[in-house]
Amino acid sequence: MRQFWDRVRDGMSAGEAGLAVGVSVHSGRRWFADAGGVRPKFLDEGPRKRPRLTLGERVVIDVGVRMGRSIRKIAEELGRAPSTVMREIERNAFCYGRYRQRYRFGAPKKGGRDAKPRYRAAGAQARAQQRARRPKPGKLAVNARLHDEVQTRLLEKYSPEQIARRLQLDFPDDAEMRVSPETIYQSIYVQGRGSLRRELHQCLRTGRALRKPQRRADQRRGRIPDMVNISERPPEVEDRAVPGHWEGDLILGAGGKSAIGTLVERATRFVMLLHLPDDHGALAVQEAIVAKMAQLPATLRRTLTWDQGREMANHAAIAAATELDIYFCDPHSPWQRGSNENTNGLLRQYFAKGTDLSVFPADYLDYVAAQLNTRPRKTLGWKKPAEVLDELLSNPPKPPAVASTA
Repeated sequence: MRQFWDRVRDGMSAGEAGLAVGVSVHSGRRWFADAGGVRPKFLDEGPRKRPRLTLGERVVIDVGVRMGRSIRKIAEELGRAPSTVMREIERNAFCYGRYRQRYRFGAPKKGGRDAKPRYRAAGAQARAQQRARRPKPGKLAVNARLHDEVQTRLLEKYSPEQIARRLQLDFPDDAEMRVSPETIYQSIYVQGRGSLRRELHQCLRTGRALRKPQRRADQRRGRIPDMVNISERPPEVEDRAVPGHWEGDLILGAGGKSAIGTLVERATRFVMLLHLPDDHGALAVQEAIVAKMAQLPATLRRTLTWDQGREMANHAAIAAATELDIYFCDPHSPWQRGSNENTNGLLRQYFAKGTDLSVFPADYLDYVAAQLNTRPRKTLGWKKPAEVLDELLSNPPKPPAVASTA
């Protein structure tokens, strides 16, 4: 099994990895599907340096505790580390705090009988066997309140990381309402880890039931006359301290015949969507951008950065109508519009690739934008874009003080 997953990690398909380890293509695919595309954790665990304590060793500890021996003496008799014996007593003994104070690595001090812990080998062995049982139920399977909270937020299109971080903010004093992103993924992808797989894997950003690498194809665009390169964009845009600097792009539908325009504000990640039901040529994009930007105050209209798509051929008219300075990225450099690219990925939860985007009405686009603007974002310290925008508008940056010449 380890060799199979090693080959999958090296880039082989599940069927190829199955053949490589001596089973059929069908068996390899079944192994991969049964695990949800997730490499089992036990395969990455190294061998134990020493086996677990046996019942016989626990009897020796029991006798040593009853006789008042030090932890170091008991450890020497067993050939174990003193820390091993200490942890064993700590897990399974009553009054261990007093025992640790009186017997740690030395001769016992005088004290009453109640200072000795009540360690029993049989009970410790039973508890150890119970803890070692596998598979253990997942955290979401045993905590119904946490399960329901995670399920609700997945249905609201939160990512597992957004859920994990936002729970810390929403339940700061409740340690039971903590879950890691990987636990959520395991509960969705791996059978028996939380009863989430069948109902909620479609709510993930990719919508896939198995983990697969994401590949993107390069797109070539024509050159636009009189465009200003991103290298000439003011330095203040880079630090994201001042709102009003936007990034834009189109997400395309089936066969590139339909599109939706996306605008993302760099400082707050606030999103606006352009309704382009009939056409996404230069004139249609111009009219949509001008209409959408007219809804914003002048302080939120500073710059717009786009890629070199032909839909921005009328950039001069857009700049004149909106008072925006428009800049264009280098060819094949989507990272120069990182916020916009990330947002386009989020939007694919609502507008799947290969679908006709012209069927979505304008009010649905506004609904989707509102959903994204009220979801917590890691880059904002798990605040929501709408929250950050409201804060910036309520407390605009103060202009620099002018020195007196008197």
